[in-house]
Amino acid sequence: MDSDGTQDARGTHANPVPRPARPPQVPPRPTEAPGMPPRPDGSAFLTWLRAPRPEAAPGVWRFGHRPRPEEEPENIPGRQLISGAVIAFLVGWLIWSLLQNGYLGGWWWVPLFLITPDSWRGDNSDLGPTGTTFLYYGYEVLVALIIMVVVGKLGRWGEVWRRFIAPHLRRPQRQESVPTPTDDPAQWPALRAAGAVDAAERLAAEAHSGLMRDVDHARIVRAWQGVRTGRHTLAAFTGAVLKDGAAACLHPSGERDLPARLARHDLVTGQVRLGTTADDPRNPYAYRGAGLGLGPELLGTSLLAVGPAGSGKTGTVVRPLAESLCLHALAGRAAVVVVGAAGAELGPADAYDVVVRIGNPESVYDLDLYGGTSDPDEAAAVLAEALVGDLADPHPGSDGRRSTTVLAQLLGPFRAVHGRFPSVPELRQLLDGAPGPLDALRTALQGSGQESLLRELDARERQLGQPGDVAAVLADRVALLDRPAFAGFFDTSGQSKPFSLKALDHPVRVRIDLPERGHADASRMLARLVLAQFTASVAVREDRSLFACLVLDDATGVVTPEAVRGVQRLRSGNAGVVLTLRTLDDVPRPLRGPLLGSTGCRMALSGLTPWDGQDFAEVWGKEWTEARDVTDRQIIAETPAGKAVHMLRRVITGKAPTARAVTVRQVERERWSASELAHGVPPGHAVLSLTTVKGEHAPPLLVDLRG
Repeated sequence: MDSDGTQDARGTHANPVPRPARPPQVPPRPTEAPGMPPRPDGSAFLTWLRAPRPEAAPGVWRFGHRPRPEEEPENIPGRQLISGAVIAFLVGWLIWSLLQNGYLGGWWWVPLFLITPDSWRGDNSDLGPTGTTFLYYGYEVLVALIIMVVVGKLGRWGEVWRRFIAPHLRRPQRQESVPTPTDDPAQWPALRAAGAVDAAERLAAEAHSGLMRDVDHARIVRAWQGVRTGRHTLAAFTGAVLKDGAAACLHPSGERDLPARLARHDLVTGQVRLGTTADDPRNPYAYRGAGLGLGPELLGTSLLAVGPAGSGKTGTVVRPLAESLCLHALAGRAAVVVVGAAGAELGPADAYDVVVRIGNPESVYDLDLYGGTSDPDEAAAVLAEALVGDLADPHPGSDGRRSTTVLAQLLGPFRAVHGRFPSVPELRQLLDGAPGPLDALRTALQGSGQESLLRELDARERQLGQPGDVAAVLADRVALLDRPAFAGFFDTSGQSKPFSLKALDHPVRVRIDLPERGHADASRMLARLVLAQFTASVAVREDRSLFACLVLDDATGVVTPEAVRGVQRLRSGNAGVVLTLRTLDDVPRPLRGPLLGSTGCRMALSGLTPWDGQDFAEVWGKEWTEARDVTDRQIIAETPAGKAVHMLRRVITGKAPTARAVTVRQVERERWSASELAHGVPPGHAVLSLTTVKGEHAPPLLVDLRG
């Protein structure tokens, strides 16, 4: 129970995460502003925890969000608003003066005469002098109020009050009183309702004393969810909390936070803030000025970000998302694999449990070439996707089925003989068809009596050198990994610590550095391998309550037909991918539409090319909008007096008198055109559309990623 099912997070097949658990570090007390009385310990955390988080549209940063109307209110210029209010007041005053002075006759007394009896009027009124006076004055006040309401409505006095007067009369709002235990999240009402009062008291004390952090809160909430779903018992949960307090249910690494944070995170909602939605007419009014927050409910539909080098893909998109997913992993909510070039700003190594530096002799971990599987057919399918999945021409070398068959014909017999899969040099020799390795393999199989595997090997030997044999293409691709720089990697003899994506059943944090410098083709092949292993592994996970995400900092050469199909299946497995591209030209033309269609979140950063913008414009579609056509028609005077007035007006204004005609019609236009995406997105901005795993949509939004 100490890890809420997060125990045994493996960076290898059998070895645990290498860093041992350390004693929990007590966070420092929040600093106070000069001259302010000291706040009680934990007040900053309690303020954060109790902050409002109203329900909002997809992508809206919910922490402290104030909802806005769906439609933009009529925005009247201030001068016009004040002048209209003054004119309305003067008109009302004029009408009242005319009534009081009798210029409009006595007709305005008719309603009073119709609703009151004659005995109430005159010198001999039944009401007496005082009652009669009150009746007449009361009627005058009623008429005055009616006039005031009418002219106030016409003059928009209410809008004048709200815009110019009310803001100056508002007083600073006092801090709300401390909530009761039934609605205060810091008092853990769910635990109290379930009978775990002692655990709730311990956690509340830790929160008030400043010993609890946002990751601790999220991790314990995750552990409590495990109790409610039956994965753990209430007694085990209570015992862990009473023993360790806010440090209960620790991640196997023993970490309670990341070494450093660059982005703003809210682990109550699971969001990370990427920027601010621009106050632009093209954005829906409800989104303008709101923060942009992404969480697993959006990443579960996958994200594709396209922008040229220097547009901010890594710094403003990939790094915050990777940081957020690592925090979720510490809370026991997610498993994350971040893949990028060596030296990319993807966070410090201490923020990850496993760091695989391919091509670096100092790397502690290796990468399992076969994905941790013991099934030769599964290993062959994943490896074939990595080796030849990017070949666009439909020649035999790009046939995935044939490549899978060839690999399976060799991997099955080799594993049956040696109890492991072949290393890179051994696999290259087998694919080359060297007689020595094949004869040795045949001899070993004959001694073991495995006739079915002998038939596989016989079929492989018959196909050697035949037209349509893909073994030569596969051997050439494997040769990219059979280089001196990779001599210590992809070992299958058990001498290294290979990382396998089978570990995604646990909240593990993994970073894989690819050797792009000097080994670009090998790096792209390895990226395809990781993506293929990821899509294959998440489909067979036992615990799908753990969100799994793969972040590919550069997906150039990674997108294949099988990869697109794999991305489409991730949503049902509570998993997603984040892909970045410099241009859609890095994706084969037939796959661009399916790729954009398979990702629910699409981002076009500034500097996009028009042809890339055209693909985004097509996938975002069109919408009905109101078009206003304004035409000015010159007025022709017919009379001499009219001509004189027009001449005088032309002398004064310098323009001929015209009459303006406005035509309003509904037209269907692209939400964002290719030209707007290429030339209308400011630097540091992006256009982003969102889709949640529940199917909710957000239209393309112009977002300032620097906010």
